[in-house]
Amino acid sequence: MGDVQVFTNMINGTFSSSKTAFEISLGLTGVLSLWLGMMKIGEKSGLINALSRWLSPVFSKLFPDIPKGHPAAGAIFMNIAANMLGLDNAATPLGLKAMEELQSINPKKDSASNPMIMFLVLNTSGLVIIPISIMVYRAQQGAAQPTDVFIPILITTIVATLVGIIAVSIYQHINLLNRTMLLFLGGIILFVTAITTLFSLINKASVNTYSTLTANIFLFLVIVGFILNGFRKKINVYDAFIEGAKEGFGTAVRIIPYLVAILVAVGIFRASGAMDLLIKGITVTLQAMHINTDFVGALPTALMKPLSGSGSRGLMVDAMRTYGADSFVGRLACMMQGSTDTTFYILAVYFGSVGIRKTRHAVTCGLIADFSGTITAILLCYLFFG
Repeated sequence: MGDVQVFTNMINGTFSSSKTAFEISLGLTGVLSLWLGMMKIGEKSGLINALSRWLSPVFSKLFPDIPKGHPAAGAIFMNIAANMLGLDNAATPLGLKAMEELQSINPKKDSASNPMIMFLVLNTSGLVIIPISIMVYRAQQGAAQPTDVFIPILITTIVATLVGIIAVSIYQHINLLNRTMLLFLGGIILFVTAITTLFSLINKASVNTYSTLTANIFLFLVIVGFILNGFRKKINVYDAFIEGAKEGFGTAVRIIPYLVAILVAVGIFRASGAMDLLIKGITVTLQAMHINTDFVGALPTALMKPLSGSGSRGLMVDAMRTYGADSFVGRLACMMQGSTDTTFYILAVYFGSVGIRKTRHAVTCGLIADFSGTITAILLCYLFFG
């Protein structure tokens, strides 16, 4: 009878997960259309280009092997800016263009150059200012305050990026002890320290309120700022928004089969008991070491993230469905999802596009950033929601 029940649970999980995947995709349509519309306004008004120029002095220090004025620099700046603003559709083609330009100055065509590795790690560390999709998923799963993870995710992804930069710089003997980099990195560290200290002094009952309020104010200012800048630059704000919103609708439709596939796979994996065995094994090991195990339920998301963005997204949604969107595990899974990007996938796509076979220290540095993001997410989840 036990085997029959497991089989029944797996079939039921298949149908339930398929329904959930479609509902998630449908719910994403409106928000994706809104934000891609906003980002199109930012693109046409020159705001993204302005951000690229602002980052230029810093990136010139991080990529000393790129000749001054080389086209690779512009593509790199635009790619990083697009990533920071959550423009995945724009970031990927810009990233591939950057790899092509970097390959043109690469002396060893089958081996990753130093600028390529720094560029890849900046991508895999997943620095995103506005994790819109994660907040949307939280809203769909019934979170009381979907934006309460905004500040923890921002801190986590900043830490992962800093660690990634330092790791690559050590390997490549890049001197970070110059005025530009010290001011940049010091400012980021000061920002993270100030926010962490501030929230550590606030009582637990007020942390969610202040975090959510800060996130909502920031997001509101971003929307207003993009629109006002569009008017200031005298572009047709309405037409630009519609153009971007159409892309948002298309994106929402395209992700349906991927979400169905991964959520069904995750549902079967959990219904079969394999997920419980994995978590139980990790829990027992940690308990033997006298380590708190509240975070274990979110680990599948962290373990999947370097391999597959859609896979980790499915596990994040599954964690919220299983434990609750406002549970410790549910929030931590969201933070782990937003902490870094898909290291192995990005390396495969970007390096594969230019025929790179020898990745050198790219994987090591990318995984170091991933690990730091996971540890930071766990610590901050205890600080904010523990």
